[in-house]
Amino acid sequence: MTAATFPPDSPSSLAGARIVLGVAGGIAAYKSVEICRRLVDAGAHVVPVMTQGATRFLGPTTLSALASEPVRTSLWEGSDPIPHTRLGQTADVIVVAPCTARVLSAYAHGLSSDLLTNVLIATRAPVVVAPAMHTEMWEHPAVAANVALLADRGVHIVEPGVGRLAGGDVGAGRLAEPDAVVAAVEAALGPKDLLGVHVLVTAGGTREPIDAVRVVANRSSGRQGHALAAEARRRGARVTLVTTADELAVPAGVDAVRVETAEQMRTAVHDAGSADVVVMAAAVADFRPVAPHASNLKKTDGVPVVELEPTIDILAELGAARTPGTTLVGFAAETDDLERYAKAKLAAKGVDLIVANDVSVDQVGFGHPTNAVTLVAADGKCREVALTTKAEVSVAVFDEVARIRSTVR
Repeated sequence: MTAATFPPDSPSSLAGARIVLGVAGGIAAYKSVEICRRLVDAGAHVVPVMTQGATRFLGPTTLSALASEPVRTSLWEGSDPIPHTRLGQTADVIVVAPCTARVLSAYAHGLSSDLLTNVLIATRAPVVVAPAMHTEMWEHPAVAANVALLADRGVHIVEPGVGRLAGGDVGAGRLAEPDAVVAAVEAALGPKDLLGVHVLVTAGGTREPIDAVRVVANRSSGRQGHALAAEARRRGARVTLVTTADELAVPAGVDAVRVETAEQMRTAVHDAGSADVVVMAAAVADFRPVAPHASNLKKTDGVPVVELEPTIDILAELGAARTPGTTLVGFAAETDDLERYAKAKLAAKGVDLIVANDVSVDQVGFGHPTNAVTLVAADGKCREVALTTKAEVSVAVFDEVARIRSTVR
């Protein structure tokens, strides 16, 4: 089978989007270069707008070379007599990164003193702001009040982090990392059918210890589960990710719980509290050693006898104890007759949707950035998703989750 080429493993909402990237006058303006690059690489049309203060920290030529259009800095230059109105009306989303205390205040109180603040006031598009400033400024009551006011109006706030600041200081107020800003832009553009919904996702393959160094494991990488968590967050959900995949980054805005064994995963799932949607994408071991050795087994001691016992079926346990309104999604890794086995598992586990894939097929499932699945729902609906990225599979899964939830309300 010929290897296929796929787009980056990320949600597709940025492709074709017209994004105004505002850059205010702070030392963190240098990070806007990476934000711009990531947006353009994802297929967005990026129009940069810099304040005069920003040009003291970053040369406009840099952003002009990377963006889709040259940098704009003034209301009074160029052929367009009303650039702020045109930019505001044509934007699909506006992101300001970094956003200084001055721009926050001007936006909150409707003060239009330059091109960027005029654009912010002249738009009905979603707005994302990523504040960046020294700790004393970030914690000032006036700044806190302005942030709260903007949040109440529906502006997406990307909270700053704690870290190294200008002048060698360390504290709160550091601009969020580019991946978090881009994720917030994706979330602002994406569907909001999971807004206010708590989604719990499990990911990766559990590892059951034989001794101090050996485990019973499987080939699950956790990529599909992490992609599902990212998609749920993009749709507005509060997401808890229970994962064994230590080597994978946690998607921005997602709360992660790291586990290793099936029992640890079971405990973490229950400790997460009641979730509106549970997606059990993890490959949980069916069996574990009864008595793991505390030390390393030696080859000189001969071939060990490893007695196994069944683990508790987390998905079946959730299905038996589910409350009305909860949506349960299970996964089935098969090697043949997907639909038949998926329907059998659907009934046995008491879930709403089974995502089945044939892991014997090239580029599908374990260890691959791609997947192909069959979605089998309890209401009889069946949908096949051809080979694509795991992010696009996640889109299809949550489209189906949204459909299922809409039919039971």
